Amino acid sequence: MNEAVLVIEDEPKIARLLELELQYEGYQVTKAGSGTEGLEKYMEGKWDLVLLDIMLPGLSGIEVLRRIRARDAVVPVLMLTAKDSVEDKVSGLDLGANDYITKPFQIEELLARVRAALRLAAAASARAMSNAAGHEPEQGTANQLYEGQEEWLTAADLKLNEGTREVFRNGQAIELTPREFDLLVYLLRNQRQVLSRDQIVQSVWGYDYYGDTNVVDVYIRYVRKKVDNGFTPPLIHTVRGVGYVLKEQS
Repeated sequence: MNEAVLVIEDEPKIARLLELELQYEGYQVTKAGSGTEGLEKYMEGKWDLVLLDIMLPGLSGIEVLRRIRARDAVVPVLMLTAKDSVEDKVSGLDLGANDYITKPFQIEELLARVRAALRLAAAASARAMSNAAGHEPEQGTANQLYEGQEEWLTAADLKLNEGTREVFRNGQAIELTPREFDLLVYLLRNQRQVLSRDQIVQSVWGYDYYGDTNVVDVYIRYVRKKVDNGFTPPLIHTVRGVGYVLKEQS
């Protein structure tokens, strides 16, 4: 195992508990007691996962997350907080957090989420390496790359490339957060199939996710705003009482 985990937590008892439990599971653990110290240690090291409290002295957890994501869109970040509203969860998730754990938590639940986040990160890294090995990008204009890259998922004039993480609608580039991108990939891979919230949560957030499925509604709204608003035809549709489907209406 030996994955390196950075724990940014200002409550000494919680930080020590996390350190002991993670070390027992075979992880290498480094602790930081403030947002400022945590960001410094993050910048100095190479981490497989970050456990990040939101309420921190110095820099807040949200600000630390924002700066981590500005530098690295891949490393899994799990947020720790005493807040439990959907809005608070979404604020962290939308900035690129991989999961959200509310205090007080059961250590077994936290360890399950750590394992799930590391599995997803390993799978994403393997896909990226496979794509890089099999499809070396050629030099050329952005338009040439857009037309020439393989592995595009498409629906109407929407195009998404998992390897390059590019998204276009009617030729216009669309910027998505990591979670929005994963959600759109899942919808495209299962287009014309009606997907329940539980199916979406298990596939996009992971089988070990224990959060509220309402987060799906929030992220569907985010993706719709970027992918459908201002474009014709709309592609993401609500199926009342069931969930969502991505398809081009006839």
